[in-house]
Amino acid sequence: MREKSLIKDLYALIPLIFSGLLCIGIGLLLWQKLATTPEFKIVLEDVTTIFIGISGFLSAIIMVYLASSALGLRNNRDQVIDSLGKITQKMHNFRSIIELLLRSKMWLPGLREYIDDEFAGLTFFEVKEFYKGKSKLAIEFLQESNQYDDTENLYLELKALLMTNSKDKKLPENIKYPKVYDNDIVQKWLEHKCGSGLWYFFGYKFASFKDSLDFNAVFERHQEKIMALAQNIDSSAFEDSSFNEVFLSKLGEYMSNEVLPKLFQFQGKMDRKLPGVIKYLYIVFLLLVLGGVLLPLMYLLFALPTLILIVSYSLIIGVLFFIAISFYPFLYREIHS
Repeated sequence: MREKSLIKDLYALIPLIFSGLLCIGIGLLLWQKLATTPEFKIVLEDVTTIFIGISGFLSAIIMVYLASSALGLRNNRDQVIDSLGKITQKMHNFRSIIELLLRSKMWLPGLREYIDDEFAGLTFFEVKEFYKGKSKLAIEFLQESNQYDDTENLYLELKALLMTNSKDKKLPENIKYPKVYDNDIVQKWLEHKCGSGLWYFFGYKFASFKDSLDFNAVFERHQEKIMALAQNIDSSAFEDSSFNEVFLSKLGEYMSNEVLPKLFQFQGKMDRKLPGVIKYLYIVFLLLVLGGVLLPLMYLLFALPTLILIVSYSLIIGVLFFIAISFYPFLYREIHS
C-alpha cells in the first residue's frame, strides 16, 4: 500500500517538475536574449500591458468561480447542519427511550447486578471485538454460563447506546445528550449495529426470549413517555403503535437502519475538508495575481530591473503549462476519490 501511495505521489509531482523546468528554461532564454540583444527590453515592455490583461482576466474568472463555490459550500453546510440537528434530536429521543428500558424492571432478577457489578467495566464493544484479544474480561464473559438466556448481551448493547465516548467503561449518573456526538462513538454504534438487538430479541427471536424480557414490567407512565418520544422520532413510522414487542422490534430496526447511518453520514459531511479543486484553483489564482499582475505593475510603477519582467513571464508561462498538463488528471482523481 505504501509503495502504491508513493507511486501516486511521484506521478502527481511529474507535472510540477516539468512546469518548474519550463519556467527555469524560459527564464534563462529570456535572460540570454536580453543579454545578447539589448533592444529586446523594449519588446518585453511592449507586451507587459497585454500580459497584465491576460493574467488579470484569468484571475478574475477564477476569483468569481471561487466566490460562487464558497457560497455554494456555505449553503450546503447550512443544509447539512439543519439535517444533522434533526437527526441528532432523533438520536437523543431514542437514547431517552433506551435509558427508560435499561432502568426498568423488564430484566431477569439479578441481571443488572451480574453485569454492573461482576463485570463492571466491560463494554458491548469489547465483547463484539473479543477476537482482538484486548479485553480478557470480554473473553471471560463469553465463557460464562448463566441463567439470563443471552439477554445480558442486549443489556450491554443498550448500555453502549447511552455512552458518549467509545472508551467509556461506566455510565454516568446523568446521561449526556451532547449537541454533536463524538465521531468515534457513532462509528462504533454503526459498526456493531447497535439498536438491532431490540429487533432481534423482541422481533426475530421473541418467541425464545419472551419469558426473559417482560416489557409489561415497564411502568405505565414510562410506557406513555416512550410512545411520545417515538412519535417525536417519526410520527408516520410509529403511527398507531402500541407499547409491545412489535413496537420495540420496529424501533430497533428503524434506529439501526435509518437514524444511525444518517447520523454518521451527516457528521462525515460536517467534517469534510475544503475540496481539492478549490485549493488547486486558489494557488493558481495567487500565482497569476502575483506573477502576472503585481510584478509587472511594480516594474512599470517603480522602474525596477528588467529581471522582474523575466521572472514574471517565465513564472506565468510555467503556471499555464502546469494547468494545461495537470488540470484534467487532477479533476479525474477528485471525481474518483
